[in-house]
Amino acid sequence: MKKRIMGIVLTAVMLAAALSGCGSNTAAPAASTAPSAATEAVESTAPEAKFSGSVSTDGSTSMQKVIGALGEAFTEANPDVNFTYNPTGSGSGITAVSEGRCDIGLSSRNLKDEEAANGLKATVLALDGIAVIVNPENPIGELSLEQIAKVYTGEITNWSELGGADAEIVVIGREAGSGTRDGFESITKTADACVYRQELTSTGDVITTVAQNPDAIGYASLASIGDTVKALVVEGVAPSEETVKDGSYLVQRPFVLVTREGEELSEAAQAFFDYITSADAASIIADAGAVAVN
Repeated sequence: MKKRIMGIVLTAVMLAAALSGCGSNTAAPAASTAPSAATEAVESTAPEAKFSGSVSTDGSTSMQKVIGALGEAFTEANPDVNFTYNPTGSGSGITAVSEGRCDIGLSSRNLKDEEAANGLKATVLALDGIAVIVNPENPIGELSLEQIAKVYTGEITNWSELGGADAEIVVIGREAGSGTRDGFESITKTADACVYRQELTSTGDVITTVAQNPDAIGYASLASIGDTVKALVVEGVAPSEETVKDGSYLVQRPFVLVTREGEELSEAAQAFFDYITSADAASIIADAGAVAVN
């Protein structure tokens, strides 16, 4: 019985060997190195590479709404990036990037010659109108640049001189070093001649103060104002995205990104810089109230 079983097993082994030998003359197909159609489909819909690390920005308070929206969009796509914005004012932001305390400085004015000579580079991100604002209760709706200048230099001190109520004009502005103040005074030709009742340190403070005082006048980034204040028509033109873009609204200035000339940004900071200066970010900038240059 055992011999019969052994015979059967031996026969099966020999048969398997024979079958194996029959296939040995035909090479097995090589594994393909080309991606399959399914693999290509997956790769084509895969998200772009994510970045990690940190991006630090510092400067203009007028750019808060714009830079905040851009930072939010970038970190939604790159959740491993830590984005920070320090609203210190244009002058402080320029100093911060010059001293290496942030990746990108934010300025609502162009660089001065001495700042550029100190190794800084300016890239215009967007254009912004500087709205001349009054309290909504104020009946005045339009002023000329000359009238605005006379108000800020103290030649006109009562709203009645402009067709308004018999009330003293409360002149509100920004602190020295503010990009908004620099832009406003340059355009109205009132540099070093303004007579301010209050000099405030942020765009938000100016808007809040004017909103609370029916006799006040101030100036603020068009991108930041809402319905708590009234933006005046200047030289017959109302401030808007369209009138800033076509140049017909005269009280406008650039939003500027400041970096160190000849120094590379970190991978995350460079990716953020490239994104916000691309056409992909234009709609976000517009929604925040400014006019993208790209």
